Formats: sequence, structure tokens, C-alpha cells
Amino acid sequence: MQRTVIFDLDGTLVDSRPDIHAALNRLMQARGLAPFTLAEVTRFIGDGVPVLLARAFAARGLPADPTAQPAFLADYEANAAVHTKLFGGMAAVLDGLAAEGWAMAVCTNKPEKAARLLLGALGLDGRFAALGGGDSFPVRKPDPAHVLATLAAAGGTPGAAVMVGDHHNDIAAGRAAGVPVVYCGWGYGLPEMAEGAPVADSPAALPALLRQALAAPRPQAGPSSSR
Repeated sequence: MQRTVIFDLDGTLVDSRPDIHAALNRLMQARGLAPFTLAEVTRFIGDGVPVLLARAFAARGLPADPTAQPAFLADYEANAAVHTKLFGGMAAVLDGLAAEGWAMAVCTNKPEKAARLLLGALGLDGRFAALGGGDSFPVRKPDPAHVLATLAAAGGTPGAAVMVGDHHNDIAAGRAAGVPVVYCGWGYGLPEMAEGAPVADSPAALPALLRQALAAPRPQAGPSSSR
């Protein structure tokens, strides 16, 4: 069977915090609100743009602003790759996995257009067999259907796939889909979000953990949960 690795994007493949931080602070400035630190914005990331913005406004004691998402996305999409980079060592890992015959896909809660623009700007748009964005399907992580739909689009099957991510949503969605998971220790999530999954301390540790995950007994699919 075709081996497939499904990657989360932000905090897993790329360090996108600087550009998300900058776009969010421009949004805050336009509304006369105080800016956020990079550490604060890091904790907002992982559940998609609507939740990112809701957390930002809540942190300022305000309800969600319905005009904020279009303004934020227009700004972010134009500036998504100013400072965003692949994590160190990740390019070599992607090269190695491709050479081993792995198919690769991206399953992210970032809107699909923004994710495609970012991957294109980084020269990565030809790397992946499929991209499942946060608005590509009726559901998004932690719903396992997001992982399964992305996997199907990549031509893979749960029996020969591994989910890789840095957030509780990635672990929950992968496990609920019956797919083994590997947690990224270099990402944005808190250590406890690994929830017992194997932890890769660096991108270089990923290939061996992926092979081990496929060789291990398969997890049973179950209901998803959310943070």
C-alpha cells in the first residue's frame, strides 16, 4: 500500500508565527486596540482563523467582530510569507521521505487559499499530493473526517498513513480516524498535548518515528474531542 504522511502546517512544517502575529497586530491597531506579544499569539493558533480572532478579541474584553475575518485574511494572504519559513531540517526530511516513496499531504485548519498561497510562496506547492484546509470540507480538525478526506484526496488509506502535528487537534483527529500519530515537540502546542503519542524532538527524528508508527499495532478509530 502507498505510505502517506499527513502533516499539519503551522507549527509543524512551517514557523508562521511572525506573519500571523504581524497581521493580527495590524488588525488590532486599525481598531485602536493594544497589540499582542508573539507568545500570546502563539497560544491563539491551532483552531483556525475564526477561533484565532475570537481569542484575540476576548483577550481585549470584546466580543468577536464580524468584520475582522475578511480584513485579517486580506492582509495575511498578502503577507503570509514575509517571515514564515520551513522549520530547520524540514526540507531535508521532505526530500528523504519523497525518496523513500512516501506520499505527503497537508491537513490544516488554516483556510485553504491562505495555505496554498503560503506553500506556493515557499516553493512547496508541488510537494504535496493533497491539501485539506480549514474550509475545504464541512468539518475541520479535531473532526476525523478532515483527516480522512485529506488522506483520500492524496490517494492514501488509513492502514498505511501517519498523522503528524503539534496540537491537540492533530492528535485527536488522527486517533479518531484510526491513524497513528506523531507529535512535534518543536511546535506551538504545550507538551501535554502529545497525550501519550510518540514525540519527535526535531524534524530529523520524524522518518524513524513514521516507520515505527506504521509497524506498531493499529489504533482503533473513536470519537473526536476538542480543546
